[in-house]
Amino acid sequence: MESVHEGFPLICCRNLSRRFAATTGVEGLDIALPQGSVCAFLGPNGAGKSTTVKLLTGQLRPDSGEATVAGWDVVRSPQELKRCIGVLPDRLGLFDLLTVEEHLHMAGPIYGLSKIETESRTDELLHVLGLDSARYTYADHCSHGTRKKTALAMALLHNPRVLFLDEPFEGVDPMTSHIIRDLLASLAVRGVTVFFTSHSLSLAERIATHAILLQKGRVVWNQPTSALPATMEELYFDLIEAPNPQDLPWLGSHPS
Repeated sequence: MESVHEGFPLICCRNLSRRFAATTGVEGLDIALPQGSVCAFLGPNGAGKSTTVKLLTGQLRPDSGEATVAGWDVVRSPQELKRCIGVLPDRLGLFDLLTVEEHLHMAGPIYGLSKIETESRTDELLHVLGLDSARYTYADHCSHGTRKKTALAMALLHNPRVLFLDEPFEGVDPMTSHIIRDLLASLAVRGVTVFFTSHSLSLAERIATHAILLQKGRVVWNQPTSALPATMEELYFDLIEAPNPQDLPWLGSHPS
């Protein structure tokens, strides 16, 4: 499949698997997400979430199975794939000696944007993401939230059809989280498909239209959020891991 047709899922994989030596990253992954979906991809550390993102964005090759994004095969059409997706990686991929603005000015020509388009879109993204005051700040002097918003701006600059975000809400302040949440909702309304990993179950429940729960590389839940039998937190604890409170009796115990 080398082009997108109406009705085709924007993210589609069948029996996708990737193994690492003696461990399994993901096994037999099946996903079909239509245009405008906001999918929360959830699971504990080591479940295979980041591996899946890397497979779907062409950063890793699968051992078996197949995947297409916006109609492009992630293995056979890597250049076409890169032009239609935006990626917020787990390590952000910023350059310490470039300013926030310089990151976007550098990215524009890579995606074939003219200088005028790049500068105009940079101004708009910096404003919407609350980065105006940090425009000339070098990345190594930026807070974690500012760095994350810079990487997100780079992912949005070329107007991608599909957006992959690895932990977009991790380590950011409430205002940044609110800005990102509202932006994702507006993108979905305009037809962008969003695929994000997160450890924030309540936040994922509020913004996602679809949820996939992963445990040890295998899908244990794959449904629209409208089909949740209870809260996301209750489902997670039921299917993935239940809390096991432990007491430390010496904490808080002081002699009179």
